[in-house]
Amino acid sequence: MARDAGAKKVYFASAAPPVRFPNVYGIDMPSRDELLATDRTDEEICQEIGADALIYQDLEALEASVLALNPNIKEFDSSCFDGNYVTGDVDAAYLDRIEALRGDLTQMKRPPNSITQMDLNLVGADDDEAIEQVS
Repeated sequence: MARDAGAKKVYFASAAPPVRFPNVYGIDMPSRDELLATDRTDEEICQEIGADALIYQDLEALEASVLALNPNIKEFDSSCFDGNYVTGDVDAAYLDRIEALRGDLTQMKRPPNSITQMDLNLVGADDDEAIEQVS
């Protein structure tokens, strides 16, 4: 989209590190295969999103800045960034099980690490007629 508008270079900047792992502590996040950064290099991500470069917040710098504000913090849950789960009992086999339990059969049929995108075209040609009839 940016290139279509005339941009010669496209940079993606994030105030967070790349999300490579799901959160398993109560937040319903996509599976590993649905996360763009899982098992991809920055170059591969650039290719997928059409960017020339990526700029991410460094995890260690992020944690250091938070500690500077509150030195009483003893531990961070950065699992969605680094895959180190604080309970110590989450591994690839565990993630495989919970992803299978989600019951998303289409997810299980997709090739590993494929991109899943939502169709945000909320009004189609057929919908225009329905909207006119309701109006």
